[in-house]
Amino acid sequence: MRALFYHTAREWSGSARAFDIAARGLGARGWEVAAVCAPGSAVERRLTHGAYEVFAPPRGGGSLMRGMRLRRLLRDRFVEVVFVHTEAEHYDASIAQFLAGRGAVVRRVPAGGAVRLGVRGRLALRLTTGGFLFTTREDLDAAGTVALQRLEPVVAELGVPVERYDAARVVQEPQRVGARTIVCISDRTSKVRVAVALRTMALLAPRHPELRLVLMGPGSDDAAYRMHAAALGITSSVHHLGVPADHYDALRAADLGWVTATQDDLAFGCLDLMAMGAPVIVEQDALARHYVPDGIAGMLLPHRDPSATAALVTGVLAREEQRRAMGNAGRGRVAREFSDAAMVEAFERAASAARDRLRWRST
Repeated sequence: MRALFYHTAREWSGSARAFDIAARGLGARGWEVAAVCAPGSAVERRLTHGAYEVFAPPRGGGSLMRGMRLRRLLRDRFVEVVFVHTEAEHYDASIAQFLAGRGAVVRRVPAGGAVRLGVRGRLALRLTTGGFLFTTREDLDAAGTVALQRLEPVVAELGVPVERYDAARVVQEPQRVGARTIVCISDRTSKVRVAVALRTMALLAPRHPELRLVLMGPGSDDAAYRMHAAALGITSSVHHLGVPADHYDALRAADLGWVTATQDDLAFGCLDLMAMGAPVIVEQDALARHYVPDGIAGMLLPHRDPSATAALVTGVLAREEQRRAMGNAGRGRVAREFSDAAMVEAFERAASAARDRLRWRST
């Protein structure tokens, strides 16, 4: 039982994290697992933890050249299934599997994402057996007939190990006495939503000097955000973490979590904060509703209105008992419905179907 995770993006993200959790989990279940990523990237640095082998071949050349390089690895390691995210990765891996004469390719659709099959995607499905792995049942339903390839589609809800948050939860920072901290989880798509968070903070800061906003995630330490905070006069109240080496440690200060990211980063942001016992506020959409029950584990923001958001944040921070109840409800929800064990089990179902030719659909 051999699986490979092929991820070409250089920046660490929720999608890379999903593959890491799945690879670790499959390895613990007896699978021989490896990952291929971009050389010298943040992903390579994060994945070199020793739980499985990581390869970072040179990235020059087109899809055929990349496929031929990948073919050698597939043949040497007898890889039966390759997991990918993007259409380009799907095409590369399909070329490699076709040339190696081996197994199938499973394309994971990020949370809230849609399957779009361009020319390369359609060619990939002709070259070798392919299937799709979805994050939510809603994503699968939205995909329609495109999901009905030669492999049965599988839903693998993202999950986190709740027990790993316990150590961070009990540690308190001395400087937090009397302080209130909002941890805002962002990604590269978050510019407008982070701007709302900064304007909200500017409205709150005069009456709540003890309040601080911590921005974390890809791009959260960009100069544009620093300049915006300076223009609003809240530089001293805003901290820019970027992508922290230890996100458990970074989250422990959160009295309230604000998720401005999208797709996998939104999903993991909500799960991380809820597992840490922090109420979550997030702009309302279908994916946010999937993770955060409004008024129970957090609050869904109906529109991008800094004044209304400031009033909501003030109310949540002022009511400690309500905040604690929301945090406990969120943590219980993650433990019940979003465990990493269930996520790995779903990945294993997809991998097992991909390696078993008797379970491939005829075309």
